[in-house]
Amino acid sequence: MAEKKLKKWQGWCLFAVCMVAVFVLGLLASALMERRAEVASIFNNRQCPMTDSIVARNDSFAVDFPREYQTWEMTKDTTFTSEFNSSEAVDVLEQRPNMVILWAGYAFSWDYTTPRGHMHAIEDMTRTLRTGAPTSTTDGSNQPGTCWTCKSPDVPRVMAEKGVGEYYKANWAMWGNEIVNPIGCSDCHDPKTMELRISRPALIEAFARQGKDVTKATHQEMRTLVCAQCHVEYYFKDDESTPEKDQYLTFPWDKGLTVENIEEYYDETGYYDYIHALSKTPILKAQHPGYETTRMGIHGQRGVSCADCHMPYTADGGVKYSDHQIQSPLAKMDRTCLTCHRESEETLRENVYERQRKCNEIRNLLEAELAKAHIEAKFAWEKGATEAEMKAVLNAIRKGQWRWDFAVASHGAAFHAPQEITRILSNGLYYAQQARLENAKVLAKHGFNGEVPMPDITTKAKAQKYIGLDMADKEAKKAEFMKNIQPQWVKDAMSKGKMKSL
Repeated sequence: MAEKKLKKWQGWCLFAVCMVAVFVLGLLASALMERRAEVASIFNNRQCPMTDSIVARNDSFAVDFPREYQTWEMTKDTTFTSEFNSSEAVDVLEQRPNMVILWAGYAFSWDYTTPRGHMHAIEDMTRTLRTGAPTSTTDGSNQPGTCWTCKSPDVPRVMAEKGVGEYYKANWAMWGNEIVNPIGCSDCHDPKTMELRISRPALIEAFARQGKDVTKATHQEMRTLVCAQCHVEYYFKDDESTPEKDQYLTFPWDKGLTVENIEEYYDETGYYDYIHALSKTPILKAQHPGYETTRMGIHGQRGVSCADCHMPYTADGGVKYSDHQIQSPLAKMDRTCLTCHRESEETLRENVYERQRKCNEIRNLLEAELAKAHIEAKFAWEKGATEAEMKAVLNAIRKGQWRWDFAVASHGAAFHAPQEITRILSNGLYYAQQARLENAKVLAKHGFNGEVPMPDITTKAKAQKYIGLDMADKEAKKAEFMKNIQPQWVKDAMSKGKMKSL
């Protein structure tokens, strides 16, 4: 068969296409080289080079990295809102008074608001009713120093100066004149090289116990792991054999990252965060397992990092950099969702809300069932129930509430892993209903077969009154401290040059 030759005009067209392709590739290569050259110039000619491994003052980075610093400062903005969350502090207990009942006997029943940006970390830690004034003896001042761990780049500085164990076991108030700069640059970057690094030991230790070396992580993995230093489930471990490790921050990952894996880890040691004031259940309080739940969703499974969605790349002139205004991806969908997805913003936003609504529907049911389970268990105790009779009830409540808390505490879980969160909440609902059924059997043994009378807990104030809280006293003590918005511990820190302003 004779070979088919290209016609002359076809050859010229092919040549033109190749030339255009070469030209475009040349432009791309040139742009990349210019960006690399500019970035390299910044690093090689830093006006404020740093030799310390920890630089707590965030404004120290502003001269050499103005774009990143300016966008980081924007985390103080609280104007973003969405259907299920916002960047402003919203009183969740006012919205969901059942949560007061779920946390009876624990400080979260006093005060719980939605989180704000990193710039507010120290301020919010100081203001909340769950902690006292850092230099006083008001409620909360006996919190362990461990509570400061994720709030400031001053933390690794204090750890280096005092020792990790000493930092953890000290009273929370002890570090009030040290922890003054909000979450910032040194938390995630080595000041000398600006490479991503882990600045808190708990993550390194958790990986080491699993036989993994964090230093071998890729750059893309590090864009998630720096967030996983804090956005995780954790607890304060006490070790009787080594008192120097009292209140030692620990990630319970030894058996895995699922809700069942972590529950098994806690159950083996009989650990609990508090005994419920109504039901007497030993409760597990989830913190904010964002890393764990993200790993269970499609984005995490496909290697998408936290920074890809919460710190999208942007360009200024010829420089590409990460936007450090860490917030919901829905705030800047043109640079987050739309870099991969081809649907419209409206379609994608509705997809997110649809998933959140479905998870929220089960959450509402579970919260109501758990509140009733606690109240009914209290009623059973009052009727003379024994510990042996209540064992199955309390075990089911513990399991149900652990799943509820794990699913809702990380805030973004209903988007990160909607299928897994639906499963977890559904299992929690099963356990809550089992607790109520077991409790009814106990009551029947004691001659009661009717419906347990339910109190009016339709508002935060009514629910707090029911569980016996004197909120006027707690709020008065906090107000006394807040009269002096910059107490002596802040003034001392400013005079020592540890901070610029609060």
